[in-house]
Amino acid sequence: MRKESVNFLEKYLNNASPTGYETAGQKLWLEYITPYIDEYFSDTYGTVVGVINPKAEYRVVIEAHADEISWYVNYITDDGYLYLRRNGGSDHQIAPSMRVNIRTKKGIVKAVFGWPAIHVRDKEKEETPTMKNIFLDCGCSTKKEVEKLGIHVGSVATFEDEFMILNNNYFVGRALDNRLGGFVIAEVARMIKEKKKKLDFGLYIVNSVQEEVGLRGAKMIADRINPDLAIVTDVTHDTHSPMYNKKLQGDIACGKGPVLIYGPSIQNNVLNMILEVAEKKKIPFQREAVSNSSGTDTDAFAYSKSGVASALISVPLKYMHTTVETVHQSDVENAIKLYYEVLAQLKPKRDFRYIK
Repeated sequence: MRKESVNFLEKYLNNASPTGYETAGQKLWLEYITPYIDEYFSDTYGTVVGVINPKAEYRVVIEAHADEISWYVNYITDDGYLYLRRNGGSDHQIAPSMRVNIRTKKGIVKAVFGWPAIHVRDKEKEETPTMKNIFLDCGCSTKKEVEKLGIHVGSVATFEDEFMILNNNYFVGRALDNRLGGFVIAEVARMIKEKKKKLDFGLYIVNSVQEEVGLRGAKMIADRINPDLAIVTDVTHDTHSPMYNKKLQGDIACGKGPVLIYGPSIQNNVLNMILEVAEKKKIPFQREAVSNSSGTDTDAFAYSKSGVASALISVPLKYMHTTVETVHQSDVENAIKLYYEVLAQLKPKRDFRYIK
């Protein structure tokens, strides 16, 4: 992968974009894709859409979500400790000893998740981390000191952790779920521009907000764009790392290619088109089945007002919703290639209905 692309991914991941506060990350993303698009627009809550061929009648969406899990300050004790609520699916069990950045009008305030030392914990009735007992320490001894820093109920905190490359093969970082998807679709736009590929349809490169709290950004933008086709990218679980049950969670491994999803919200004619392209172009892929919901923005497009023909391309990921989310570089590259090849062969006004 080219150095400039990896540098962007690093910058994009290291920037915090908690659910509801995605603006800084969206500006970075938009700055990166601007040379590759004809125009862009954004909506009231911060979803950003880059458009190629905006005047075309047939509209195709490629989409990812921009937000990351985080924490809200919920209660400040008289002696200056902070108790929290989740913003999205934040994991209380990994919190103790983590460092965080708290967003305030005065700037970033550093804090840590404290935890009692092993020496003093009751070994017979040892407590595990729960939302009732995890807390933040920002170095203050009174509530007034905390408030003087600009922290208040509703302040948002994100884990402090940075991008790294593991063994030259794996990208590791906080919020690969799913700013990796934003990176993938941005790279697809770059490839279209640099390969001078002329598209006969309008391509809407969508980076949605608020997926982690109910696919909300995608629901809003789906109705606004009203596309004919939507292909969403997200991450899915690598089930080869310890503590997974392949019989229940499927057989998915990093390094074996992007994952094509089967499920009710997946339009089978779209899926079959993607499968045919992958096989023809010899792009490795894996298969996964979901139940009544994919749990991704695919559902928002599929079940929008007009019912959009939708499919999902996922990238295998280890350790979801931690600060060390991990993906294999080859899976990222193959997801980008698959997207590009699908778009390159797509004919305008293709009708994906089952019954015509």
